[in-house]
Amino acid sequence: MTLRQYLILMTIGTFLCAFCWVFVMFSFDPTRSGMLGLLFFYISLFFTLVGAFSVLGFLLRRIVIRDDEIIFRHVRRTFRQAVFISCFAITVLLFLQFRLLNWWVAIILGLMYAILEGIIFTNRKHSNADYVSKFY
Repeated sequence: MTLRQYLILMTIGTFLCAFCWVFVMFSFDPTRSGMLGLLFFYISLFFTLVGAFSVLGFLLRRIVIRDDEIIFRHVRRTFRQAVFISCFAITVLLFLQFRLLNWWVAIILGLMYAILEGIIFTNRKHSNADYVSKFY
């Protein structure tokens, strides 16, 4: 799959998930649908956020890092960060729903996700410098 195909399919999938999320918002009454309605709401919102953050994050990286010849390597990192940001947003919404969110809980959640991203980032096998130096 080429990078262009990935971006087109991810954008189409994001719009479909956003349509599903809007459909769930207007079709289900949270007081009568119970856990099933909330599950559909959070799952469709999660996939919408993952797609949006993935595509927008990649395009932002493309603008900032213009001369990188190995731009497709940023797709995996951007997708992973989109999943983390989406998980963080859904966790915050769940904490808000159960009235458990305070400023210090939000800070702790943010630090937990930042530490997790840092652990994954530092445990990778190769750095970008290894890949770039092979081509020059």
